[in-house]
Amino acid sequence: MDTGRDPADAEAALDDSAGADLENLVPAAPSVAHLPVPDPRGAGDVDIEEDPADARLGDVDEWGRSEHLRSLARAAYDPVYRYWFRVEWEGIEHLPQEGGALLVANHAAAIPSDAPVIMHGIETELGRPVYGLADHLFKSLPVVGTLWSRLGGVVAHPDNAYRLLREQGQLVLVFPEGSKGPGKPYTQRYRLRRFGRGGYVEIAMRAGVPVYPLAVMGAEESMPIVWKSPAVAKALGLPYFPITANQLVFGPLLGTVAYFPAKMRVRVLPPVTFDVPPGQDRYSRSRVMDESERIREQIQSALYDMLRARKSVWAG
Repeated sequence: MDTGRDPADAEAALDDSAGADLENLVPAAPSVAHLPVPDPRGAGDVDIEEDPADARLGDVDEWGRSEHLRSLARAAYDPVYRYWFRVEWEGIEHLPQEGGALLVANHAAAIPSDAPVIMHGIETELGRPVYGLADHLFKSLPVVGTLWSRLGGVVAHPDNAYRLLREQGQLVLVFPEGSKGPGKPYTQRYRLRRFGRGGYVEIAMRAGVPVYPLAVMGAEESMPIVWKSPAVAKALGLPYFPITANQLVFGPLLGTVAYFPAKMRVRVLPPVTFDVPPGQDRYSRSRVMDESERIREQIQSALYDMLRARKSVWAG
């Protein structure tokens, strides 16, 4: 899509971002359903059933998301959501029932546990799909990249975010801390990193949608990092290579996928709107940075408030 913007600016706008209206489905191949053909048994004409491949193609939208796979994932993940993390929401009813909105949250855990919690909670409670923006690294991984797309993952790029928000009216989840959030050691838990260069604010302004800040408590303790290896990370092309407490407790293999049962809470803060006309190519850089910092401070303040009220990591 031609946005009239310099490509370098477009690439930078969501540089630190991590990850239903289904009117843009991938067109299915022409169906052969109900074409009369001779019955091989001599009983006259019969109808051929619709090709299963057509249904498969029709279930995948232009972003690669499959509602069928999402429903399977929700069924499999629901026990983890309800009985392992015991997730509780504050203010989820304030999220919009329709129209585009940008969800902005803090990010944590060596392998982040917050994204599936947020997406599952909203899709279960509100019945709306959530598209998660994340680094292109996920898309490039064999098998994992395809599965990630089928479950609602989208490459974090300004044009992708704009189309989802403005043109399709979807809910979009972004983590402005990027890899710096989940990559921080346990000693620095709940200290939010810089929210990039405020690219997510500019996208919300261009799309003319509100930003809903989300404060997530509990993800930090679900898979805390005790040490990182810069050399291994560089060799593998990863933003960080962690050694987690989970690996020390459960072993290197099981500890890579097994989270601690930390009680998780998600607080939805009041929406942030911007009194600027949508659709502009550029917005005031200082205004964008100020708004981004204000949202970061709101989430940080909410986290401190939630931590003061928490009785324990495991009981909440």
